[in-house]
Amino acid sequence: MIRTCPHCHTRNRIPARFLAATGKCGQCKQPLPPLAAPLEVDETTFNDVVQNARAPVLVDFWAEWCGPCKMTAPEFAKAASSLAGRAVLLKVDTEAQRNLAARFGVRSIPNFKLFVNGELKFDQPGAMGAAQIEQLVQRYL
Repeated sequence: MIRTCPHCHTRNRIPARFLAATGKCGQCKQPLPPLAAPLEVDETTFNDVVQNARAPVLVDFWAEWCGPCKMTAPEFAKAASSLAGRAVLLKVDTEAQRNLAARFGVRSIPNFKLFVNGELKFDQPGAMGAAQIEQLVQRYL
């Protein structure tokens, strides 16, 4: 993953296993904070993050045309910010990543799936608020 330093704006390559960790910018050596926003992923990036992240990974399977998905998006972003450093939150567009949605049997959206050490631990279709998302992830920390 490429993360931009908030201090010097240098682009830094961050391995998936360190997305929830505080790092150091390769250029200015200032702290590079953990991922604090949902990361939109394709199948390759999804596989890398789910298999290699050292923190729980919560995935929101969604689509642009889905009203409940649009209502959930700000809550998911709020939870990502709150869980920064403790979990990684991913977004998978089911229209663009049909194979990934089919692989996990996504039949209704939004659909949330939580992975710990590469294993699916939780699966829930339907909208969730930020507090619910945070409580869910908290159970697996």
